[in-house]
Amino acid sequence: MPNSSQEQAIRFDENGLVPCVVQDWRTGEVLTLAYMNAEALRLTLEKREVHFWSRSRGELWRKGETSGNTLALEELRLDCDEDALVALVTPAGPACHTGERSCFYRDAESGGTPDPAVHETLAALERTLAQRQTERPEGSYTVELLDDPGRIGEKVREEAEEVSRAAGEESDERVASEAADVLYHLSVLLRSRNVPLADVLEVLHGRRR
Repeated sequence: MPNSSQEQAIRFDENGLVPCVVQDWRTGEVLTLAYMNAEALRLTLEKREVHFWSRSRGELWRKGETSGNTLALEELRLDCDEDALVALVTPAGPACHTGERSCFYRDAESGGTPDPAVHETLAALERTLAQRQTERPEGSYTVELLDDPGRIGEKVREEAEEVSRAAGEESDERVASEAADVLYHLSVLLRSRNVPLADVLEVLHGRRR
């Protein structure tokens, strides 16, 4: 948690506000952008739940106070110019008042729903697998695998062998392709056991220390 001297280093604008980008702690996805004043910042750090200053209503508010979709603060980062923040959070539900996971759910050029960015691929895949598990569309390869846990394990072993072989004998493109197969089948395996990908990343994160 930043100490008082670090809080004082933040450069609020002429209206006493600082922009805060909210990012999912586990997936890296950007969820929303809002503003904090000194009191919102203090409460965010003290309560470990994100608070903002509403410019339209002119009042302090705790994100999710009405909807229950709160943002638990994991870490607060300050940029190099000390005039912008990134709040890394664990969301309790959709961050957007529309019910979308992120406020940034529209493509600014086309107006449509954007494809996931590269860094969002695994998180988007995990949600797709959960959807397949629930909706069970006919002809889905994922559903076939989920219905046969033993086959999932066989496929993970098979794909791991193929990427190992490609690493020794084939092109970089083939290695990337086979590695993608491993990641997909491993993601299905995790889904079958209801193990979130983020739990795996937490373990990996802990091992780097």
